[in-house]
Amino acid sequence: MSRALSKTTLYSSSLFPSTYTAHAYLTRTAGPLFTIHHTNHQPKLQPAQARHSSHSPLSNTTSPTTRKKITIPTLLAMHKRHEPITMLTAHDFPSAHVADAAGMDMVLVGDSLAMVALGLEDTSEVLLEEMILHCRSVSRGAKTAFIVGDLPMGSYEIGPEQALGSAIKMVKEGRVHAIKLEGGAEMVPAITKITTAGIPVLAHVGLTPQRQNALGGFRVQGKSTAGALRLLADARAVQEAGAFAVVLEAVPAEVATLITKKLRIPTIGIGAGNGCSGQVLVQVDMSGNFPPGRFLPKFVKKYGDVWGEAKRAIEAYRGEVKERAYPAVEHTYPMAKEEFAEFERVVGEESDERGV
Repeated sequence: MSRALSKTTLYSSSLFPSTYTAHAYLTRTAGPLFTIHHTNHQPKLQPAQARHSSHSPLSNTTSPTTRKKITIPTLLAMHKRHEPITMLTAHDFPSAHVADAAGMDMVLVGDSLAMVALGLEDTSEVLLEEMILHCRSVSRGAKTAFIVGDLPMGSYEIGPEQALGSAIKMVKEGRVHAIKLEGGAEMVPAITKITTAGIPVLAHVGLTPQRQNALGGFRVQGKSTAGALRLLADARAVQEAGAFAVVLEAVPAEVATLITKKLRIPTIGIGAGNGCSGQVLVQVDMSGNFPPGRFLPKFVKKYGDVWGEAKRAIEAYRGEVKERAYPAVEHTYPMAKEEFAEFERVVGEESDERGV
């Protein structure tokens, strides 16, 4: 348009006629539904009134957090004063939002989402692109917690260059603060490469689920003297490579406690007893968001019954819909009686004209 800076075009419901009668009535009476303000840029829709939506932003439902942003110095300070570090998994915006609101120090976008969010058989199936998508969602929900993203199987084992490339994608596209990878001494070159590039690494030794086939399944690690010594050597190796902390999974409690004492960096236990610097659990497991009869590892404590509560709510909704008890009057939008009477009259005239 040549003179587009201040011109306003009004659009009314008459743009969308269904019959001549309705069209004629709306043309005479209806006001604008919205306006388009023309500028030299793209036109911008401006609603004439607030939109009543079924998908309002979840982030607007809670008051801003009063917690300070958790950083690596925060975590190391907690470790120095022997304050346990809390960590929980999240795989999307709502699970991250509630974890952050509940005060978690760290949120892990774990590859366990392969099973709990995507319905896959094990963690080896999830792809880097899928992990990045979930990381982006979590990063929008957790604004205070320190977010760590799992590098999935196949995204870092080939060599340090591949590992660094995957880590960069996780940080740039997934918006995480650090990455986690599985493995001990054999992962030192990858950890060194990633940390040298300025990306924090959370290491993971003991039971490493991505290597379950090589380990003979999900088995406790470090139960023998030789096995415990290998664990300690792996933990020391990742520490010297630059990892800021290390996960100890499925390790005898006394072994994990001694390894923790021998390290300078924090240990995050999962199935490794109470002597670690912190703990991590899968949110779906600890919150009880699963049907009865599902297998749970020995170390999991069920703190809630999210599945049961959700099922009861959905069953109640289904029942009320079937009985026409929902929606009730308080769930509907009002219309002036005279307006509805006029609407009914116009529709009646339309039906007469069509012979309906």
